[in-house]
Amino acid sequence: MPRIFRKKDLRFEKRESLLPEFAWHTSPKLAKAVNAQYLDFDVRSLDPGLFSFPYHFHRAAEELFFILSGVATLRSPEGFQKVAPGDLVYFEEGPASAHQLYNHGDSPCVYLDIRTTPGIDICEYPDSGKINILPRLEVFESASKVGYYKGEDQVARHWPKKILKKPKNPRPNRSGRRRWE
Repeated sequence: MPRIFRKKDLRFEKRESLLPEFAWHTSPKLAKAVNAQYLDFDVRSLDPGLFSFPYHFHRAAEELFFILSGVATLRSPEGFQKVAPGDLVYFEEGPASAHQLYNHGDSPCVYLDIRTTPGIDICEYPDSGKINILPRLEVFESASKVGYYKGEDQVARHWPKKILKKPKNPRPNRSGRRRWE
């Protein structure tokens, strides 16, 4: 069944962060109101002189902004571009679509934010070197990236020896020790 959200009926809640440069107003999660399965969407309002979210990109989600009123400057890997009412801005997955808005105008910039919902998304922040696992909001520093098998070379020690078979020709691991030593 179609659902119409009327502008006059939208109520915005202020979302403040620990840093005063990042604050915005947002409608309720409109996608939840209609039980959307593949999209997440809401209307956001960014006050003059403020930034949207930290500069970021998504590894597993696409995003679309439709500017409804006001103006803002979009930061992306291509530089800085002004956006205005009627502009539609698409962000693909990956670093080429890193983005952030700053309201350089004198009135709020109101925009529709539509995102695909893959279930789990990885959001990366190039300026601060962080990785965020969404929707859980588990944030890590990307500098701690390690190889897939790091710390796994002693896997057998977590198993009862009576279950494991001794290899006929055990290969040395990176430390030069045989697998079962």
